[in-house]
Amino acid sequence: MEVERSASLRTMENYRHAMDTLRAKHRGFTSWEALTADDFRKYLFEQMKAGLGRATIRLHFAAFRSFYKFLTRRRGWTKNPLLDVQLPKPEKKLPVVLTLTQVEQMLELPLTTPKEKQAPAWAGERDAAILELLYSTGIRLSELTALNVEDVDVYSETMRVFGKGRKERVCPIGGPALLAMQRYQSKLGVHHGPLFRSKVGKRMSTQAVNDIVTKYWRLSGLPIQVTPHKFRHSFATHLLNNGADLRSVQTLLGHASLSTTQIYTHVTTERMKQVYDKAHPRA
Repeated sequence: MEVERSASLRTMENYRHAMDTLRAKHRGFTSWEALTADDFRKYLFEQMKAGLGRATIRLHFAAFRSFYKFLTRRRGWTKNPLLDVQLPKPEKKLPVVLTLTQVEQMLELPLTTPKEKQAPAWAGERDAAILELLYSTGIRLSELTALNVEDVDVYSETMRVFGKGRKERVCPIGGPALLAMQRYQSKLGVHHGPLFRSKVGKRMSTQAVNDIVTKYWRLSGLPIQVTPHKFRHSFATHLLNNGADLRSVQTLLGHASLSTTQIYTHVTTERMKQVYDKAHPRA
């Protein structure tokens, strides 16, 4: 997974957890070779009965299928019990997005909120740069924490991003985000290595950035819970609302398939319907 498919650490952790969970919950587990299609169907039913979401169940079975494909192709196993197991269809949930006003409300908070006593002098500038960059580029949380100072080209107003499978892409950076990053770097005084750092100078973890976004969401009082991924959803939806074509948005988001990006067209259609229902006299 790591070497040949360039899978992220998060993916490998999720796959390992899925396999450990099945091994722990399957009574009388002896080996992966002994498991049958009925065993997997039973496990599937038990997980659904326990209230596990469809997306999580499908993630578990993605791990199992990947493992059995490896065993049949590389180890010469003759049977793959998962070929006869049908999974529940994924839930089609439209992503919840922030309005431009709500985004701006969030972006203003880092530099207007009183600094915590234990926080470093540059914490406000760092947090402002994080929020600005999440909305300006629509990058994933893992992509943001992996950024190095050298990945940002101030002159071309772009940055190099490594997405899923270590696929490289170039993202344009908006003016406000670029200024926020320059203010942060200037105050931090570091010009190489990890871009976003903790108070001890190490690369920030995804959890640390998540906590920062949650902190400002709570301070904002917004009714919609704001996460790093909400900025990504909002980025894509706002682009499409303002006339961007789907292929360009796909490239900016780093989606391998256009079908993944198409969910945002449904979001804009739903919003259009809401506007129509409220505004048209004979809606």
